[in-house]
Amino acid sequence: MIEEILKYNDIFVNSGFYKPFASNKYPRKRLAILTCMDTRLVELLPAALGIHNGDVKLIKNAGGMISDPFDSTIRSLLIAVLEFGVEEVMVIGHTDCGAAAISPETIITHLIQRGITRETILRLKEEGLDFESWFQGFENTKSSVQNSVSLLKDHPLMPANVVIRGFVMDITCGRLDPVS
Repeated sequence: MIEEILKYNDIFVNSGFYKPFASNKYPRKRLAILTCMDTRLVELLPAALGIHNGDVKLIKNAGGMISDPFDSTIRSLLIAVLEFGVEEVMVIGHTDCGAAAISPETIITHLIQRGITRETILRLKEEGLDFESWFQGFENTKSSVQNSVSLLKDHPLMPANVVIRGFVMDITCGRLDPVS
């Protein structure tokens, strides 16, 4: 698959198809969006929100959630705010999220099935990796979004004037429902 993508990329670049996507690093809408990496959101989310290349800083991860107050997601959002002029943040979860159902036990089983040794897993646990929290899913999307919004609003490094709101997107139609 990677080779096919590289061939397409060569055609894309050499044909000048990239030109309509020209932009700069500063989001025109002064907005950052944290959302899930779900494949169904690749085109649905921008279409449902009316956003285009150059409009927003888009940050995606499994579940569209913040798992730690000092993880790479918080780092990215702080850089977006402090260096790129972001004034508002949307945290957008979605219905039927696959990350909700994951469990540390299942992930560990899959690691072992893919050739990662139990010794490696035990060593990482002894070195401080908390598999239980790192690979934990969530019970419902609304609560997960609320937790991420609270972490952002209460974060000691997040400027108080940044507007932070949470939403759950209906994956079937793109409708946003606010999370209080």
